[in-house]
Amino acid sequence: MNQTSKKQGISLKPGSIVDGKWHHNRYYIIKQLGRGAIGSVYLCESNGKKAALKISDKGSSVTMEVNVLKTFQKVQGKPLGPSLLDVDDWIDSLGNRYSFYIMEYLKGKEVSTFIKQHGEEWLGILVIQLLEDLGRLHREGWVFGDLKTDNLIVTYPPARLKWIDVGGTTQIGRSIKEYTEFFDRGYWGMGSRRAEPSYDLFALAMVMIHYYHPIQFTRGKVPKKTLMTKLQATPQLKKYHQCIRNALLGQYNSSEQMRDDLSAMMMKQNDQVRSHQSNTSKIKNPQIKRKDHQSQNKKKEIVHPVFESLGICAVVILFYVFYLILI
Repeated sequence: MNQTSKKQGISLKPGSIVDGKWHHNRYYIIKQLGRGAIGSVYLCESNGKKAALKISDKGSSVTMEVNVLKTFQKVQGKPLGPSLLDVDDWIDSLGNRYSFYIMEYLKGKEVSTFIKQHGEEWLGILVIQLLEDLGRLHREGWVFGDLKTDNLIVTYPPARLKWIDVGGTTQIGRSIKEYTEFFDRGYWGMGSRRAEPSYDLFALAMVMIHYYHPIQFTRGKVPKKTLMTKLQATPQLKKYHQCIRNALLGQYNSSEQMRDDLSAMMMKQNDQVRSHQSNTSKIKNPQIKRKDHQSQNKKKEIVHPVFESLGICAVVILFYVFYLILI
């Protein structure tokens, strides 16, 4: 069974070499990073530098993704997504032709791994970061589309949540071209597959739910009820509950709205935690009050003798004065 037979899809083994037909760059395959409807992504090396190679037998789809990456690089400010390094074709030993492009390799950790290592409060922080990038993407006229846990990575330092595959990116107003059912609002009967900001925000809410439910659950007979029940039954998401619910119901028109709500909820929660910790500390440490009381008593003990001494001196002085007058 040939490893690159079109009938079986593309499956490059570690150690394979992909030679660019036009630019003559050579890429050594290290391992597979992911596989989707359009093609497969591999970690590769060229001239001592690591990169990500996406290869497909769907030339037109590869061209669209390349155009998206080029568009992202023209956006002012921070680049949206990985940098594009090379675009070429490859002819395998059987004469099959494949299109591929080379992207910057973003080294990092999976979202779940990073949060488990650094604390659950990072879930909200990372989502707020991603909402900022999604806002910029939407203002450029694009929707990410296939937003899911597998397409996200946490790079560091500093820690930041980034997307690593633009295969599902779709222009606003068109039909979503690539999606994953669990993160797709159409699958849950919660909206259409029309590319608009609210489509991405629904998927992002599902990413938050998925963190606490890594085994994807089915939609059941009443999908909306299934989602709301899962959300309600997840205590770890309590502080994000209203925000996630709004995103699932399509009540946000922009990433900025969801970001502002999420930020406000996190600040409120932090204030409540600090207040609770302060009150708990006072209750658990009654010695603090006793110490304050004792210090006040000590002050009184110090002050009273002083006044008493002054009083005695005054009486003595008065007697002495009267004595002089009488003499």
